[in-house]
Amino acid sequence: MATITFKGNAIHTLGDLPAVGSQAPDFELIKSDLSKASLKDFAGSKVVLNIFPSLDTGVCAASVRRFNLEAANLPGTKVLCISRDLPFAQSRFCGAEGIENVVTLSDFATGDFGKAYNLTMTDGPLAHLHSRAVVIVDEDGKVVYTEQVPEIVTEPNYEAALTALK
Repeated sequence: MATITFKGNAIHTLGDLPAVGSQAPDFELIKSDLSKASLKDFAGSKVVLNIFPSLDTGVCAASVRRFNLEAANLPGTKVLCISRDLPFAQSRFCGAEGIENVVTLSDFATGDFGKAYNLTMTDGPLAHLHSRAVVIVDEDGKVVYTEQVPEIVTEPNYEAALTALK
């Protein structure tokens, strides 16, 4: 169990993110058109997993906007924005914001992604949602960078994540 905070109050996740150097756990998530996507679908590309509780919060929305801007300049890289939001809400947000350079994926159906990556929050007001984290996977499916954001209401370290892609 990992400990993070929500507005200064301790909350817990299922555990630690996958270790750098390990094979990234595969997943099956739902795209905005309700089709399924897995990590294998992005094989051969570097993959940024931008993970967060909900697009309905300012910090989560800011991370999607920022990675959308950065993704336009990252050849050979796919940015996946993952939450437990319904695919309809993800699609509506991206349409309203002009988000076109990232793929939104939903873990609403099973929560299996959150379990596989140990980032489901187990207590506190956001229990059962995903904690804020960034995981970067290389072209071969190996984890090359992780950040479990220690305070849920702060943004991830974009510069460190982008540096890990080089």
